Amino acid sequence: MEQIRIAVQAMDPVSHAGLVALLQFRPDFTVLRTSQRNDADVLVVAAERLSTDVVAALRRALGDVGAPVVLVTQEITEADLLVAVECRVVAILPRGAVTAERLAHSVRAAAAGGGVLPPNLVGELLKHVERMQREMLAPRNGSGLSPREIDVLRLMADGFDTNEIAGKLCYSERTVKNVIYGVTHRLKLRNRSHAVAYALRAGMI
Repeated sequence: MEQIRIAVQAMDPVSHAGLVALLQFRPDFTVLRTSQRNDADVLVVAAERLSTDVVAALRRALGDVGAPVVLVTQEITEADLLVAVECRVVAILPRGAVTAERLAHSVRAAAAGGGVLPPNLVGELLKHVERMQREMLAPRNGSGLSPREIDVLRLMADGFDTNEIAGKLCYSERTVKNVIYGVTHRLKLRNRSHAVAYALRAGMI
């Protein structure tokens, strides 16, 4: 029987011990020690919510381990979902609904290249993908800006930072940064302020 090597990461020792207890007696699972984390096929992470610290930890894990992530969390928003996907989270389990069987199913799905999301989050993700497709296919106006770029620039002009813009538009911070980079690079603008000034002169914001 092929073994799935699992690393467990939690924000508190009680959650860590609970997850290990649910996983360690499965015949096809091997729960690794912390020092072996880089050898994991799947990373199981428990967190109350996707805070800045948790996102930073997930991004470090993506660089260090590179394994798909099963996230056990108390709450997650649409904006959090997009950040999670960028951090290679492929399965999300509500903390109150975690059982040994559900956790095992999610780990096996992740190891096989699949994923497990609650139905409401699948709907949110599909809506976001659909919106992204519409924006990508939408014709650019005479200023050379797409509707999404205009939305981001308007909020920048109103003084919102990257994190706030991401929250208002239900994007991840990385998406907002990519939009800003795309505008400045494509139109040969020097920086964010220059991009806002360009949009103002073009009468778009």
